[in-house]
This record gives sequence, structure tokens and C-alpha cells, in this order.
Amino acid sequence: MQLVDIALVMVLLGLLLGFVGAGGSGFIISILTVVFGYPIHTALGTALAAMFFSSLSGSVSHYREGNMALKTGAVVGLAGAAGAWVSSGWSSLIPEDRLGFMTSGMLFASGLALWFRMLYVSRQSKASGDSAPPVIHDFRYWLQALLIGLITGALSGLFGIGSTPFIQLGLMLILGMSMRVAAGTTMLVIMPIALAGGAGYFSIGYLDVQLLAAVVIGTMSGSYVGAKFTKRVPVGWLKTCMVLTPMMGAAILLL
Repeated sequence: MQLVDIALVMVLLGLLLGFVGAGGSGFIISILTVVFGYPIHTALGTALAAMFFSSLSGSVSHYREGNMALKTGAVVGLAGAAGAWVSSGWSSLIPEDRLGFMTSGMLFASGLALWFRMLYVSRQSKASGDSAPPVIHDFRYWLQALLIGLITGALSGLFGIGSTPFIQLGLMLILGMSMRVAAGTTMLVIMPIALAGGAGYFSIGYLDVQLLAAVVIGTMSGSYVGAKFTKRVPVGWLKTCMVLTPMMGAAILLL
């Protein structure tokens, strides 16, 4: 019966996530731990694995629209998968109360990173539109791509978050991608990170498959409806909600 309640709550959460275009792993973690009393490690593994399904459809759509650097995304994603697999095992060594505080801090940082990304994109758009200067794919470029993947993947695996703002900032600031291509490539990057991180948590006994199914069904159903409201509100409100969403999840988890 509790799984039904979780699915219904996740439908409501999915409405918000679909509206702001967020993965919402922080909110999922907060609700599972604070409202339904699941251990933080189980909540982290569930939220991380759920991101695979939420990113899958987005990746297909971005690929068809040409908004994806496929080779770079594959390199960053595979490096991220390695980082997520290793760091997911580290989380079991951290006490629950301390891990909760650390995850809350990362969610606050994620909100700030998202705000910085919006500021950066706004300034770049005024300067040069959505275009980006040509980038040389040399040894340094691929080394930087590997490092971006390893670092963001490790953050995802350890704290159960998507690291979307951090990935996008890395792709734009370090690899020189445009906002449009960075957004699409990030969806591809998240998939192997979520899959490897979820498998890591499953291997150490912190992934409940039935709970994962309830979360995925609820959030994907709600997100489909919530996305229809995105174009019906002022842009300023939408940006504010995007930044506040991970911070609200952090605040709930902190309580």
C-alpha cells in the first residue's frame, strides 16, 4: 500500500519536475527519506537509477533534433559511469546522518550552479547568440572530457544527484559547447552515469526494485503533464522555479 502512496506522491512531484525540466533526484531523495522513512542510502540508489529512465526519452528527442555531440557525450558519459560505479560504493562508508547533510549541501550547490549557468548563458547569448567558436578535438580536449565525466559521475554516485548543472557548465565553459548542444549532450551523459550508479547501489543492497518502479511510474506520468505548462508561464517565474527546486529538496532533507 505504501508503494501506491509513493507513486501518487511522485505523480504530483512529476508535475513540478516536468514543468521546470528538472531530473528532481534531490526532491525524490528528500521525500523518500523524510516523508516515507526510507534509509538515505536506499533513497540515493533509487533516485539515481530513476534518472536513467527520465533521461532516455530526452536523449532520443535531442538526438533527433541534432542537439547532441554524440562522440563527446559518449566519452564523458562512460567516464562518468566509471566514477559513479566507484563512488556509489563509497556512500556505504558514510553514516546516514552525515550523508544526509552532505547531500543537502550538494543540492544547494546544484541550485547555485544552475543559477550561474543561466547567468552565463544569458551573457553569451547577448554576445554571440547560440553559436560557439570552433573547438579543436585534440588530446587536451579529450582529457578534459574524461575529467568532467569522472568528477560529475563521482558526485552523482556518491550523493545520488544528477549533477546536470555541473555537467552543462563543464561542457560549455571547458569544452566550448553552445548552450543548445550542451543541454542535449548532458542528457546522453546522464544515462550511463545513472545506470552505473544504480547498478553500484544494487550490488551493495541499496536499491529496491519495487520502490524504483513506483518512483519511475509516478514521476514520468506527472512529468508528461507538467511539461505542457512550461510555455504557459512567464520566463522569469520558470527560471526562479528551476533554481529553487533543488534548494527546496535540500531544505526538506536538512529538516
